Amino acid sequence: MAFFIIGCEIAFWVFVLAGLTSRYILRMKKLGAVLLYCTPLIDLVLIAASIIDLRNGATADFSHSLAAIYIGVSVAWGHRMIAWADARFAYRFAGGPRPPARPKYGAERGRYEWTGWLLHLLAFSIGVGLLYGMIAITGDAARTGTLQDTIRVWSIIVGIDAVISISYIIWPKQAKGTVNKDQ
Repeated sequence: MAFFIIGCEIAFWVFVLAGLTSRYILRMKKLGAVLLYCTPLIDLVLIAASIIDLRNGATADFSHSLAAIYIGVSVAWGHRMIAWADARFAYRFAGGPRPPARPKYGAERGRYEWTGWLLHLLAFSIGVGLLYGMIAITGDAARTGTLQDTIRVWSIIVGIDAVISISYIIWPKQAKGTVNKDQ
């Protein structure tokens, strides 16, 4: 199962790169769009394979958890990852504008970090929903303990990420040599 997940991750990026290459280098915009729209199909294949594996009697291991995490992250961040790559391809190969850098300081950085946490929360919600779905479909607590453990650990990670993200809003990072108005 772990190799299948790795294969799906590779397939995701192959479709992204093929789509962007078709769009910007080969100037085949329709083919590029079709290839980019195929990336969600990889997620469907991955979750179907995980569920089939569990339904066929497999004991859940971290690879099953990783499949749910991967899908949550892919749904939450997939569009942004593709847009990020698209902007860089457009800049490099099509004379597009230079992609903006992520904000480094102040309220803009706080909003950036908070948005990242909200996307993490979305990925978590989707992934945990899939994990609970796998647990329900399997119907055997003895075979799904790893999935429960993943939910517990990921919950802690999301909480830590929230604290870190909120810290950028409460105590915005200032550029060197600037004075905080509150001091």
